[in-house]
Amino acid sequence: MCMKSGFTAIIGRPNVGKSTLLNCILGQKIVITTDKAQTTRKRIKGIYTTEQGQIVFIDTPGVHKPLNKLGEFLLDEAKIAVPDADLILFLVDGSEPAGKGDKWIAQNILQTDIPVIIVMNKVDKIKKMGKIEQNLLSYKTLFEKNYPVVKISAKTGRNIDTLMKNIYKELPEGDYLYPEDVVTEETMRDVTEEIVREKILLNTSDEIPHSVAVKVENYFETDEIDKIYATIFCEQKSQKGILIGKGGSLLKKIGTEARLELEKITEKKVFLSLEVKVEKDWRKKQNSLNNFGYKSEKL
Repeated sequence: MCMKSGFTAIIGRPNVGKSTLLNCILGQKIVITTDKAQTTRKRIKGIYTTEQGQIVFIDTPGVHKPLNKLGEFLLDEAKIAVPDADLILFLVDGSEPAGKGDKWIAQNILQTDIPVIIVMNKVDKIKKMGKIEQNLLSYKTLFEKNYPVVKISAKTGRNIDTLMKNIYKELPEGDYLYPEDVVTEETMRDVTEEIVREKILLNTSDEIPHSVAVKVENYFETDEIDKIYATIFCEQKSQKGILIGKGGSLLKKIGTEARLELEKITEKKVFLSLEVKVEKDWRKKQNSLNNFGYKSEKL
């Protein structure tokens, strides 16, 4: 049997389940997920290896109209993933018909010779078969080419095996691109920043989740314990107050939740120190974006 390997980019609107799908395929959490738009801010590689070959998935931020420099970076991250991919999964919310955002992606990002699979997620939400077929047609008509369609539920794992067969079918022949035991290129610094941000997303509302960046200042590793010192940056003094909470209660809650999850990942004790600083309008400033790791690089 010849081995297949290649890059598969996952593209779609915010909140269609891209990160949930990747975590489901890999059988472990490598990407943070919440029900808030813009949870994913960077391209993240997830590497799936079997005897059949190796699929390097590229999870991308949800494609939406940029309102600031950060928004432009998020859109670039999705665009950059396309030209170098061997296959594109166009992930859509199958529980509703194609909308303006899907149409924009089809016209502006997916006009390409690279193979595309339309992946209808969240079909478990619909009880009537006729409705699913109706929605399916609205996505197919976005393209002139007749792309294959797979209906799945990333949440329950339904039909993921069919999706994997379809992906392998489209990928070129080739040897492993990464060692067999590598699941992601993310470092523990990256993972820590994302997990702290996830806990902020889950514990705050309104504008706070979008105006926050997390930076690990120092990471000291020993066999017994990892000591991590991180800063949460927000844009206004009022946001700093909310993030700290009464008597430091919210910051403590965020820190505890993040620490417990990091201990599961590292399988040892973790000491996590968090502080909050104000960096005014950082989402509009290129220097700040660079400082927080939001700078586009090729695959």
